[in-house]
Amino acid sequence: MTMTTTSENKEVLLQAQGLQAWYGAAQILYDVQLEVRRGEVVALMGRNGAGKSTTLKTLMGLLSKRKGSIHFMGHDLSRGDPHEAARLGLGFVPEDRRVFTDLTVMENLEVGRQPARTWPDGSAAPVWTPERLFQLFPNLGEMRERPGGRMSGGEQQMLTVARTLMGNPFLVLLDEPSEGVAPVIVEQMAHMILELKEQGVSILLSEQNMHFAELVSDRAYVLEKGQIRYQASMAELTANDEVRRAYLSV
Repeated sequence: MTMTTTSENKEVLLQAQGLQAWYGAAQILYDVQLEVRRGEVVALMGRNGAGKSTTLKTLMGLLSKRKGSIHFMGHDLSRGDPHEAARLGLGFVPEDRRVFTDLTVMENLEVGRQPARTWPDGSAAPVWTPERLFQLFPNLGEMRERPGGRMSGGEQQMLTVARTLMGNPFLVLLDEPSEGVAPVIVEQMAHMILELKEQGVSILLSEQNMHFAELVSDRAYVLEKGQIRYQASMAELTANDEVRRAYLSV
């Protein structure tokens, strides 16, 4: 899938400029700039340790030591806390899943519930209910009363995504969705991302799997050592062997 010209005319939901972040004394991000528009899937790509997950955490407000500007839906999140971002409709699916292991699938979903939202133009944003999510993730529908701790890694990944969607987000930050899960789950994740896009939800995903990113993404940013080294449509990145060898090959 390639970026269409229509996406260029859509409103910017998330914009970061001059983003810097540290873990203790170690600086991880250097002047990262990116944006995500309404109804767009954007891949943040790079090798292990490039700064992909740190970028998502910084956007969400999970790192206390950060600089730069972050604007989401007209709100300044540069110094905001994660709960403020979540209330504004910015969802976050962490790589390590973080389901509540003692709670059932249904109880995990209820934890994420937020009210319905409307776009700035007054139109209704997608509204997610457990039943609608079970259509998207049939596996979860078959284990509604199962505790999170008795699920496979792939099932927990689905549950974390579903719990985030219960917050009715405008945009989802999705960290390494294809990492460490079975191929059949990866296929379901790809289907899920395309379904979300069709519903008007925007997604910024960090990813190393080129094939997966190519299936779902409109555009890509390539990170190396905490800096954006390349940005283009997904089709352009796919066709650029030199960039892929320099920044993505293992």
